[in-house]
Amino acid sequence: MAIEKNELRRVMGHFATGVTVVTSRRSSGELHGLTANAFTSVSLVPPLALVCVDKKAESYPCFEESKIFTVNVLASDQEALSRKFAVSGGNKFEGVSHKIGANGAPILDGALAYLECKVTNAIDGGDHTIYIAEVEQAETPREGKPLLFFRGGYRELGD
Repeated sequence: MAIEKNELRRVMGHFATGVTVVTSRRSSGELHGLTANAFTSVSLVPPLALVCVDKKAESYPCFEESKIFTVNVLASDQEALSRKFAVSGGNKFEGVSHKIGANGAPILDGALAYLECKVTNAIDGGDHTIYIAEVEQAETPREGKPLLFFRGGYRELGD
């Protein structure tokens, strides 16, 4: 028998992860984004990364349409930004300083790093879609500590 979803969430919560905001842009120009910790590097050659997007997420149709995204790796002082992009509804970009990257997706000001990606493969992952993408550009615009998520809460690295 498969493990119950709340128990799996509790156990998986013991694996500390970085926090990202994954952004995209529809052909109409409408900006979308969501907070995600299901992100990882897949390959260096070719440069591939993956992100898992909940099929019920408000921005899910944008990822399906655009086939591009930017992963913004958040700094420890960006918890409020993470929370803003973690909820449904409203204009998440209102009051959020950003620029549009070469791939057309927003790059959030203040991120520790960002990776501009083009989807090469989408795999069904139950209630999520796993997007594997080629990293076309990546930068580390500032120094700082990462925002972490562990056991249901935001954390910081110690010194």
